[in-house]
Amino acid sequence: MQTYNNIANAVFDFLLAPFGHDWFLFDLILWPLLLGVGAIIVYKYTSNQKGIESAKRQLSMHLLEIRLFRDDLLQVLKSTLLIVLKNPIYIGHNLVPMAVMIVPMVGVMVQLVAHYGYEPSPPGSTELLRVVLDPGGAITAADVSLKLPPGILLDAPPVRTADGQVFWRLTAVEAGDHVLQIKVGDETLEKGWAVGGEARKIPVMRLRNWEALLYPGEPAIPASSPVQSIELAVHTRPLAYLPDGEFGILMWFFVLSMAAGFALKDFFGVTL
Repeated sequence: MQTYNNIANAVFDFLLAPFGHDWFLFDLILWPLLLGVGAIIVYKYTSNQKGIESAKRQLSMHLLEIRLFRDDLLQVLKSTLLIVLKNPIYIGHNLVPMAVMIVPMVGVMVQLVAHYGYEPSPPGSTELLRVVLDPGGAITAADVSLKLPPGILLDAPPVRTADGQVFWRLTAVEAGDHVLQIKVGDETLEKGWAVGGEARKIPVMRLRNWEALLYPGEPAIPASSPVQSIELAVHTRPLAYLPDGEFGILMWFFVLSMAAGFALKDFFGVTL
């Protein structure tokens, strides 16, 4: 899991933001278009094109039967049943190309969100840091402590819950890429906090399970750690004409990549 994130980060930290993080539209246009073209090429060579064409012809024929024989109840029911039976066959022909493309598409979307979905916290902001432990483990909330770097102040005493969660309210008084140190028993884990300054890749949260693949801004928590997650509130980045933050990036990626694929399907001789 962490190996994949390390490789993906090394590649995309080099490729993304060639003109700086302020020029987010360049990558938000380029990468969906590239993946859309790549998807239609993959679709052509990994899908059963003859099967798709046959299934589409049969579905169209049965839809036409419903229109032509709409006064014949038995024929309408028969055609409707055949559509219901044929539709899974058509969908099945699409599963292989979808499985092939899901990893690169998700990988690129995750990196775009990490680079452009969030902005640094403004100096003077107060945020909540949350640490979640394994429930019922040997380490309890009382065994967790926090060491703050210069420029970060504790705004209130920590709150510890019986189910193994610890909360700190922190205030950022200075700009910078700060590192918070969470001591859990004999283990020390770090959590980044980007405050002020120019747009850049923002650390969001650290996780121990497979979901760490979705947050490549920081290393995954080791599998042997009693900590399940470390999370600090982040600020959604405005994206001009798109919805802000992660939602805007994901929505735009899907729309533009699909539009590119549909626009070029005839050029590549692909039946969808």
